[in-house]
Amino acid sequence: MPASAIVIGNGVVGLASAIALQRRGVATTLVAPGGPWRGASWGNAGHIAVEQVEPLASPATLRSFPRRLFLSGGPVGLPPRAMVTWLPFALRLARASTPARFAHGKAALSAILADALPAWRRLLADAGTPALLREDGHVVVWESAASAAAGLAHWQAADTGTARFDSVPPNELAELQRLTRVPLAGAIRFAGSGQIADPAALGETLHARFRALGGRERRARAVGVAGTAGANVTLDDGTTLTASLALVAAGAASAPLLKPLGYKVPLIAERGYHIESTATGWPVDMPPVVFEDRSMIVTRFAHGLRAASFVEFARAEDPPDPRKWARLRAHVAALGLDFGEPASEWIGARPTLPDYLPAIGRLPEQPTVAYAFGHQHLGLTLAAVTGEAVAALIDGEPAPIDLAPFDLGRFT
Repeated sequence: MPASAIVIGNGVVGLASAIALQRRGVATTLVAPGGPWRGASWGNAGHIAVEQVEPLASPATLRSFPRRLFLSGGPVGLPPRAMVTWLPFALRLARASTPARFAHGKAALSAILADALPAWRRLLADAGTPALLREDGHVVVWESAASAAAGLAHWQAADTGTARFDSVPPNELAELQRLTRVPLAGAIRFAGSGQIADPAALGETLHARFRALGGRERRARAVGVAGTAGANVTLDDGTTLTASLALVAAGAASAPLLKPLGYKVPLIAERGYHIESTATGWPVDMPPVVFEDRSMIVTRFAHGLRAASFVEFARAEDPPDPRKWARLRAHVAALGLDFGEPASEWIGARPTLPDYLPAIGRLPEQPTVAYAFGHQHLGLTLAAVTGEAVAALIDGEPAPIDLAPFDLGRFT
């Protein structure tokens, strides 16, 4: 077991990993820039998506790609100015979408997702805030008979892991109908999935628990990592931190840190958008609702209502596309949702690898450098179980799940 560790990144994966290490007696320093939390850890839909065991790198995704483009009314954005970024990624995605690789990825995600909710229960119970996890499932609705039939058939054929669903009975569908002016043709409700009740409170809770365990925080940006004679992390202010081990958990910013170590990681910033209102008309006890015809999810948090969507492949630093927020507003208006204005706008980058599996492991040539990033749409879902697995790996114990499918060596 290393005596000390530096965790680079204070998103949910980095925080959960830092807490798990500190609980094992590893003196841990969390390194991340200051400023408001704007990353995907805090701007997502709050959904613990244990049903998403089928990776998006799949034959079905390739077949449906044209109709999912933003210009066709779908959620997928391919900005022309970012073609040099997304085209190589798209080619890798196509190669990762063979039936054999899809089956391999589904088996890997099924195994890690099976422990996602139990791991969150353990983490939040340890932090003294179990109520932050709501296990009320989520709802999927359709607005036409054709989309309801097709959507239901899709979910009936899909592997949903530990989650199950049933058709929403007429009385519950009537309650959903009261939330929107658009007639609903059908709905299903999942059981076994969950939600974080308040993302901001989650961040504060995890930081507070880390500090209470004796962890230290350094407000700076890591610009370099070296794994010889222990681990050295260079910061943007010119200083260098040393420890027994460094964990790269910097989300979409992770790839540049590993490139000097010989790893050219095909990580892309898959950007999502949301709008958020303090409107309180949406029922407090309503679980997340997916308007599948619009590729939009609406979540009631403790502080308001959030509508989120889009998969935009670009560079993290590219300017946002205002048309995405405009379309979210148009959907909200068309549905007649109780969504007050002015609504705040957010854009954030999901760290995504072409096979839609995370990267979790250690560098074999430099075992004092470990990594945990690339969780795509499942960062919040998999944060707690990833933290436990990383801490066990670093401690020299068998990880609670098989980490071999998540090793970065698959890209060499």
